[in-house]
Parts: sequence; structure tokens; C-alpha cells
Amino acid sequence: MSSNDVARILIVGGGYVGMYSALRLQRKLKQELRQGGVEITVVDPEPYMTYQPFLPEAAAGSISPRHVVVPLRRVLPQCRVVIGEVTALDHDARTATVETLATEATGAADTEIPYDELILAPGSVSRTLPVPGLADFGIGFKTVEEAIGLRNHVLEQLDIASSTRDPAVRDAALTFVFVGGGYAGVEALAELEDMARYAARYYHNIEATDLKWILVEATGKILPEVGPEMGRYAVRELRARNIDVRLDTRLDSCENRTAVLSDGSRFPTRTLVWTAGVKPHPILAATGLPLNGHGRLRCTAALQVDGVDHVWSAGDAAAVPDLTAPEPATPDDPPALCAPNAQHAVRQARTLAENVAAAVRGGPLLDYRHKYVGSVASLGLHKGVAHVYGRKLKGYPAWFMHRAYHLSRIPTFNRKAKVLAEWTLSGLFKREIVSLGSLENPRAEFELAAGTGRHNEAS
Repeated sequence: MSSNDVARILIVGGGYVGMYSALRLQRKLKQELRQGGVEITVVDPEPYMTYQPFLPEAAAGSISPRHVVVPLRRVLPQCRVVIGEVTALDHDARTATVETLATEATGAADTEIPYDELILAPGSVSRTLPVPGLADFGIGFKTVEEAIGLRNHVLEQLDIASSTRDPAVRDAALTFVFVGGGYAGVEALAELEDMARYAARYYHNIEATDLKWILVEATGKILPEVGPEMGRYAVRELRARNIDVRLDTRLDSCENRTAVLSDGSRFPTRTLVWTAGVKPHPILAATGLPLNGHGRLRCTAALQVDGVDHVWSAGDAAAVPDLTAPEPATPDDPPALCAPNAQHAVRQARTLAENVAAAVRGGPLLDYRHKYVGSVASLGLHKGVAHVYGRKLKGYPAWFMHRAYHLSRIPTFNRKAKVLAEWTLSGLFKREIVSLGSLENPRAEFELAAGTGRHNEAS
């Protein structure tokens, strides 16, 4: 407790864990917040939480980008929301150094935010490898901006292919390479292939069969979360749509817009999407707090950072013991950890908020315990796979379960209603196939007119 008897709770990160923890704390500590005995501060570089399972549908145009994000200030009215990034932590002094937008604009010193209880939930960042050309030509798929940028890019490639007479340029424009066979890669590829195949009918000189889609996966399976059987079904389903699935294959290079694979294949392409995993946020390494071998914070089952008082974590940033897993075969084997996925993150956030509230009030702590129920994945419109509570589903039932589950999980009734309305309308009307790539640089037209006099005014 701080000297002025106000318990200051600092939440680093506004993603799954950060936002859901803050939501729960608002409810649990309603009286203390009203009386001024508690302050909750949320720090995140973006003013919204992105519901990442809907990114593939946003890229395909099934959901508007603004409905994939949840504005933090709207859902957290009892919290102070700071748009910025934590650059340093001094836990001995209980202060966090934050670089805000105002810091960048004015050149002023970074802001210091004091705290009594710290929740570290900065999430993860894309895990890249030193592949030649990747930094120059690769496209990520982790943020809503990347999802919409990829949609515009894919439609732009159809325009390029339709308007050129150079067969090399046309082939490269119509070749799409995705690296990574997890949720992000498979769902993004499947949704965009659906969209591009539909859009091709509106081009007089492009057939759907002209498009070449390639999925590159370094292991021998895709979608490991849904189990081996459903993973094999997903491979068959994708290959039946003429998608080239390359297992046990790596990307060796993508220099000069040519994807070179470890099996010797070479694909000239203007589109290379990198979804080969994530890694913990770099801020964790700078905190000086105990990390495991994968760079995640070592935590107890109560979601406290092991051996450090008043610091809590969950989700991608935390290595949390899985109390529902079988005991290790030998005492030397490490204990099982909860998978860093959304299913655990949302539930961990609830327990974490309960424990932080208990720490503020002086109550007992709870251990996090949740048995993994399974996974669902979309393979495009009306297609999917699922392995839930031991039951395996595929095709339309799995796709429907995928939508129903994520509709139930996206925060706020407002977002649920808008997403459901968009799905209903998209079933009644045709897809939108407009590329709005100019949104990514809205001043380009004005700069061109001002600098070159492209649109000369009459004197």
C-alpha cells in the first residue's frame, strides 16, 4: 500500500489478460474505486484490444476492422488508460517508466508511473528468423493493421496480374506463400483464398485456377491443437482446393521476391506472409524478473511471479504450472505448463484479478486450474475443424462451432451484436472485393498534387 493509503494497480498490456483483468478488477473493487482507495492504470501502445481470432475474417472482408477491436477507454471507465510503452521497470522503487505519444511529440522525459501491485501482460511479438530477405519482403499477421493491409495487398496483386502482359510479373503476383501451419497461418490462408477465388470472377483475364497458394510448415503436421486426425483432415481439405501444402519444409530465403524452400523449390512471389510463431515481449527480459528458458516469466499456480511479491502475470508472458496435467514421469522432468493461448489467457485473467483484489483486501489467493477443452479452427467459409471435449467435428458443424465460440468470447454486447449483424448481412449479400490500399498512406495524393502540380488549377 502506498503512503497515501491508495492501492495503485498497474497493468502493463491491454490485450486478453490486461483488458479482462481490468474488467474484473473494476467489478471486484467497485467500492474501493468509488471511495478513492484504489487506482487502476492500464498501459498499452494501442487504445484498443484486438480480438485476434477474428483477424482472418477481417482480412477476408467478413467483419469490419473496427468490430475486431475493443476500445479500452469505453470498456474500462473506472481505469486510467495510458497510451504508451513501458521501457523500464524498477520494482524495488515500484515505478515503471513509460514512453507516451506526448513524449515522442514534445521530446520530454518519459513518464514515471508508481504502483503497489504490478500485472505484467505485454503479450507477445512475431518470432522471426534470420531468413535472407524476410525483413524486406515478409508480411506479418498479428495486428488488425496487418490483416487489412494483407487484404488490400492480395486484391492489388489481382489488379497487377490483370493489367500486365509480362508473364513473369503475372505469375509472381498470383503466387501467395504463407509460412507457418498454426492457427494464424492456416486460417489466414484459407479465408484469403476463399476471398481471392471469389474476386477472380470479376477479372476478365484471371481464372481461380491461375492463383497459386502455398503453405510451408517446418514440422510434419498443421494445426497441432486440434489433434493429429483433424490436422490430417485439414491438409486434405486444403489440398483439395489446390493449395500446395508443404510439410517438413522450411523457408531458406526470400530475396529478390523469390521464395526458396528447403526442398529446392523456388517460387517467384510478391506475397510472403510470415506466421511462424510468436515470442514473449522483449520488455520481459529487461525487467530483471525470473524467466524460464523460453523467455516467459516463471509464475506460481496463483499467477504470482515466482519469488517476487506484488508482481503478477498470465497469458503469453507467463509460464504457469498446469495443475490438471498428469504428474511428471520422473522427479527430474519439468512440470507441465499451460499453453500460451487465448483459452487459458481469458480464464487466467479472471483468477489473476481475483487474486490481486484479494491481495489489496488481505484475503486468500486462488490457484489457477483449467483443463484444456479443445480447439476449433476455420478453413474458410462454411469449412472448419474442431476437437472439443473429445469430440471431433469437421466441415460446416466445426465452422459453425468456431463462429459461435468466438462470438461468445468477444468482449461487450455491443461487439457481439455488430459482428452477428455483419455475418447475417454477408450471408444475404455478395462479398466486398474493393482494395483500399490508399488508406495506408492517405496523404500521398495531396503530397503528389502539392509537389508536382499534378492537378494544376487554372490561373
